[in-house]
Amino acid sequence: MDRNTLFAFFLIAIVLIFTPKYMEMVAPAPQSPPLPAVEGSGDTTSQTSERVVVGRKNEPVVSSANPSPNVLWSSEEKIVTIENELYTADVSSNGGGSFLSFSFKNYLTADSQYVNLINGKNKENLSIRFKNLDGENINLFGPWRYASSFSGGEIYQAQSLEFFIDVFPGKRIVKTLTFYPDSYLVDISINVDNVANSIFGGAYSIGWYGGLVPSEENEKDDLFYFNSFVYQGGELVDLKVKEGDSETTRFNGATDWVAVRTKYFIASFIPDAPSDVVSALMSGRNDGRDIYSVELAFPATEPAALSLYLGPLEYDKIKALNCELELLMNFGWGFIRPISRGVLFVLKKLHEFIPNYGYVLILFSFAVKLLVYPLTKKSYQSTAAMQQLQPEIAALKDKHGNNPQKLNQATMKLYKEKGVNPLGGCLPMLLQMPLLFALFQVFRTTIELRAEPFVWWIKDLSAPDAVFTLPFEIPIFGAHVAILPILMVVSMFVQQRMMSGGVAQPPQQKTMQYFMTGFFYLIFNSFPSGLNLYYTLFNVLTIAQQKLIPPAQKTTT
Repeated sequence: MDRNTLFAFFLIAIVLIFTPKYMEMVAPAPQSPPLPAVEGSGDTTSQTSERVVVGRKNEPVVSSANPSPNVLWSSEEKIVTIENELYTADVSSNGGGSFLSFSFKNYLTADSQYVNLINGKNKENLSIRFKNLDGENINLFGPWRYASSFSGGEIYQAQSLEFFIDVFPGKRIVKTLTFYPDSYLVDISINVDNVANSIFGGAYSIGWYGGLVPSEENEKDDLFYFNSFVYQGGELVDLKVKEGDSETTRFNGATDWVAVRTKYFIASFIPDAPSDVVSALMSGRNDGRDIYSVELAFPATEPAALSLYLGPLEYDKIKALNCELELLMNFGWGFIRPISRGVLFVLKKLHEFIPNYGYVLILFSFAVKLLVYPLTKKSYQSTAAMQQLQPEIAALKDKHGNNPQKLNQATMKLYKEKGVNPLGGCLPMLLQMPLLFALFQVFRTTIELRAEPFVWWIKDLSAPDAVFTLPFEIPIFGAHVAILPILMVVSMFVQQRMMSGGVAQPPQQKTMQYFMTGFFYLIFNSFPSGLNLYYTLFNVLTIAQQKLIPPAQKTTT
């Protein structure tokens, strides 16, 4: 989330706390705490979680040095197509099995094409690299020899592709990729043959270089979520570079997983045995677009086994991997995350019976309104009681206007006499804010709502319901005009007028009311239509609820 949006959310939170009229609001996701940076010793066999910055601004992220002349390449590139229930992938013998394409059958782009996360810029995915004894970088991205009989096609059981290359006379590296008919996981095994004594540090790395391709129509929003991650010893570290910058960071020791992500998809290396990992590396550069890479280093003295998860950032799927990869989900602060998971669980359960997520949100709005009814009832009645006291408070201001201390004492005495708690309308809203924060996280970043239509002009519940595009962009507001935010602020304005209870408002209060209505419209115009649909429904139900709630007893003088 950009700085303007963060500032807007801060202002809205202040309004929610101190003005009970403004009930619908959300919060941004936190950043994971980094591991402490220390100076690297260069010892790649260390089993401590050291963070070593090895590259900074304007330095190259990865080397593309020419292969060693000792490498014996295949005469031509071999391409094998793998198709299962979930995706179609073209696998090249370059690099010993790298993806030329990876297209998801269940996810489409805005122009109705299968989402493909691979292009020419990240073709060196799954490539192996090491240094020779002179310290020169060796990139083994070239045509390896293909050793499997499988010629490609749809698979109905586990299918392995084996590639090998002789890197030095009599010294071979063999890489095997195993695909499954109903999984996004690809198992990778790497066997080395007496290579350890011929390479620098006795270790090699396998990496995902060049990041992932944007898949969303709103590419700017998609790129905001681009990132790289390293997860070691229960700590998640992320890397996000600024425009024009680049950075590479190495972490020594056992590593649970590394990953690169977009808004809705990830590529993650998950070693079978984290303790086998010598080091992990994540890098990023931004030369007009964020590009992130990750790699894992293994000792060349024994075979390496790891898995690649290349698929949707879907909670149930990555949770089932049992490696805490679900920490990549944007569920909010620690105390918000359980609520976010609960909201997502309820929405998905309802969707099992109701095929349209729009109608799911309608039913969910009713359920939430029933859940918070006791709180909102108390809030409305407290606010109404405060409105009834406004003439008396105004009289006290006229009487003690020049003495703030006496004015405060007289006001508090009045509250006590009338049995009114000035915070009575605020505290119930505070109890609801964690739920509101969780709703924002779920509606904005969960793939379940991606490209899900509702009715008429609402084509995607995860994106704004834009009906008109402006020739320019307005800060915070965006470059479009959406309908649901207009309906939302209209319902909010009606609700506010009802809360006044027919009591005449001072001109300053009226001005503030109009200002905040416009301010909320400015913010909500760029929010997902699913979020605006929920808030609009919530406001409409609130208006109906206010009609049904008995007013508080009028105070007497």
